[in-house]
Amino acid sequence: MKRFCCLIILVGILIAGIYGCTRSVPSSSRPPSAIPPHPPKPYKALGQWYQPLPDARGFKQSGIASWYGDDFHGKKTSSGEIYDMYAESAAHKTLPLGTIVRVRNIDNNKEMEIRINDRGPFVTGRVIDLSYACASKLGVLGPGTAPVELIAVGTTASAANSGAGSADFYYQGNFTIQVGAFSDRSNAEKLKAKLDKSYQNAHIQSYKSGMEIFYRVRVTKCSSLEQAIQYEKTLALGGYEGAFVVAE
Repeated sequence: MKRFCCLIILVGILIAGIYGCTRSVPSSSRPPSAIPPHPPKPYKALGQWYQPLPDARGFKQSGIASWYGDDFHGKKTSSGEIYDMYAESAAHKTLPLGTIVRVRNIDNNKEMEIRINDRGPFVTGRVIDLSYACASKLGVLGPGTAPVELIAVGTTASAANSGAGSADFYYQGNFTIQVGAFSDRSNAEKLKAKLDKSYQNAHIQSYKSGMEIFYRVRVTKCSSLEQAIQYEKTLALGGYEGAFVVAE
């Protein structure tokens, strides 16, 4: 009987000890509450506001890719870096700066991973602006644009910079509107003759991509992107839905 009582007392002490250890945790030992990061600031470009995404996880998008080169080479990007057209980078309107996206050219199935370090393109219908180097690898240089699929696959260590940056350098320069691109010059000449009847400065610019030459048909000449976008809309209403702004 005495042993049984001692055993009961011992079990009681153990239970009390366990309960005393687990029932409360000093506030200084508790893990700190997670503090949500501040959302990235919205920014305005060409009269329109854009809200960058706080996170790129699960991001997927399809649309038209374009590229930018000489006119912006050596100028500051929205991330603060200097744009190098021969480096692999791209611009996107809302993905966090530093996001790595896998870009696939739907026309030729070429794909590569690219870091977003700039804002843009601020032109209707386009989802990403590729550097010259990326456009070359993806086969976008000749035609100037291509349908693509974007998938966010990661981020760089420097992606903590969530500021809106500035897209001011997009506003000024020499801009024109590309209406078509052909490998057969006679087709380009026909389109140029047709455009000559209604639009100013219709011209053909040849571009060699590998062994192939493309003849790009373009119209007008603008000193600002805003003016060029208005011409682009006019051309779209006139039946040239595929027309897009380019910097010369």
